[in-house]
Amino acid sequence: MIDRQIPQERLDFLWLLAYTAALVFILRLVNLQVLGGAHYREIAEKNRTQIIAQAAPRGRIFSSDEVALVTSKPSFSLIYFPGQAKTVPEIDRMAKALARPLGADYEDLRKNIYKAASREKPVRLAENLPPKIMLALSELKAIYPGVDVIVEARRYYPFGPYLSHLVGYIGKMDPKEWASRARDKNYSMDSRLGKAGLEQMYEKELKGKDGGIYLEVDSRGKLNRVLESRKWIPGADIFLTIDSKAQAAAEEGLQKSISGKGAVVALDPRTGAVLAFVSMPDYDPNMFVLSGSEKEGLAAGKILPEFNVALQGSYPPGSIFKIITGAAILESGRVRPDEKFHCPGWYDAGSRVFKCWEKKGHGDVAFIEGLAKSCDVYFYNASQRAGALAIEKQARAFRLGQISGIPLSGEKPGNVFGPSLRAAKKSYWFIGDTLNQAIGQGETLMTPMQAAGEIAAVANGGIFHRPYYVDRIVRSDGQMILPPRKPETLSRVQLKEGTWALIREGLRSVVQEGTGQAGKIAGAEIYGKTGTAQNPQGKDHAWFVAYATINNEPSKIAVAVLVEHGEHGASAAVPIAKAVIEAALRAELPSGAKPAPEPALPQGQKLLLPPATQARGVL
Repeated sequence: MIDRQIPQERLDFLWLLAYTAALVFILRLVNLQVLGGAHYREIAEKNRTQIIAQAAPRGRIFSSDEVALVTSKPSFSLIYFPGQAKTVPEIDRMAKALARPLGADYEDLRKNIYKAASREKPVRLAENLPPKIMLALSELKAIYPGVDVIVEARRYYPFGPYLSHLVGYIGKMDPKEWASRARDKNYSMDSRLGKAGLEQMYEKELKGKDGGIYLEVDSRGKLNRVLESRKWIPGADIFLTIDSKAQAAAEEGLQKSISGKGAVVALDPRTGAVLAFVSMPDYDPNMFVLSGSEKEGLAAGKILPEFNVALQGSYPPGSIFKIITGAAILESGRVRPDEKFHCPGWYDAGSRVFKCWEKKGHGDVAFIEGLAKSCDVYFYNASQRAGALAIEKQARAFRLGQISGIPLSGEKPGNVFGPSLRAAKKSYWFIGDTLNQAIGQGETLMTPMQAAGEIAAVANGGIFHRPYYVDRIVRSDGQMILPPRKPETLSRVQLKEGTWALIREGLRSVVQEGTGQAGKIAGAEIYGKTGTAQNPQGKDHAWFVAYATINNEPSKIAVAVLVEHGEHGASAAVPIAKAVIEAALRAELPSGAKPAPEPALPQGQKLLLPPATQARGVL
């Protein structure tokens, strides 16, 4: 008889295999039921449900005086939910009844309803429905079961182009943006997101949590029933430092200027807060969210001017640079403040004659009068004494060649013109270069933002703050995400107190008896400097920088105005700055002062939302 006894080693090996298989099975079960349970439940839930997303309202954007500058408004979409089987005549009657108020093609509408009924899946029949047809659709809802209107939130810019270069705009995601957000459940392929300005920089805070209608479907994807409707959660509100009336005055003034192009920047010299920010040409952000009849009244085919003049436009500063030249002259100690130079209307530099803007000349001129009357010949003479290197040093101290640091993309640093750069390039520096440098011509370039920083530094004693425009961010539940910020000092211009006093006295004389007399404001002391910058491509550019004080208190506003091709700062730029200052200081000026302008609504439109101080609704 053959012994068939299995060796003990083989039995042990078989038991080991059995134990291993059991262990693998248990581990797999734990992975499916415990570790990966949530993941697989989510997959199963997706197979069982479908969602018709309802976009949440983005956070609103308010001015410092709580005017709603950017909001959301209701957007109505018509949905058909196929329920009990309908006969062909019933579907035809429904399509015909809906086509009339929608202004839609009957055949297209009929095909969409047939498709939804045959597949037993809901379908959007129309989007962005105007309010005027809602009554007719409400009546049809009662007649034809399955027809319903859902409410979504759509971005709305009630004042059109107002503050557009700061606010920005939203648009549909491109493939690259979708690829980076594909895993984010709060975005779908047709979601809109910020494309520029505040809308882009604060996308995370402004984006709310979308709601939706949840539908139960069977294994073939056919609709069984509507499960629930989940409410959206609005995005956080942003409160700006922008003064709505100062902004309106800046926009109105620049629009009515000789060219309608340029920039206005107003800062609070105490903190760096941006009070007004205008760049023209501007654009209407509604162009990117409106559709159909809502586009009526908007400029047809208007090109989006993405160039931000306030930050990216680099221009010769002209005579507003004489503030910096004046600082260099006084700090050098080589020219007494009361020393006079004779201005016959020209200056002989040997190989070339440089002219003063006043052809008949200013006569004998000292520092205060030279600044007040913007006498080029005074600065030609005094700059030769002080030296080009001293002027270049002060230009750098006033942060030319550096960006302001405002949290907006694309800012340009301007350009410093001086002998050190020429020396680095092993090139020569000529007398004519110093003369051009002294009056803000030559290769010196400045942006309107830098010009605003320059005059704000004069107002506060030389401090350059980082400009900012967001005061605070508040969630829909009232929780503050970003509290009010403290001023951030970037640098400081170190000048003698006597130098500051003389510069301020000169700037006061500009407005009292010099080239800026049109900027006088009753009840306030205005300190300013006009500028006319030569432009080889056309008419000269017009500048004016100024700040104001009341009762010798620290200045609360400093403003820079650039009017492209404005020709003369005194006539083109000064009135705009005056209007902005009057608007910003409206509560402190005498009651007889001109009323500050309000943000202008496009013709025929009304502001839908209440101010921020009232309770917030869904829309």
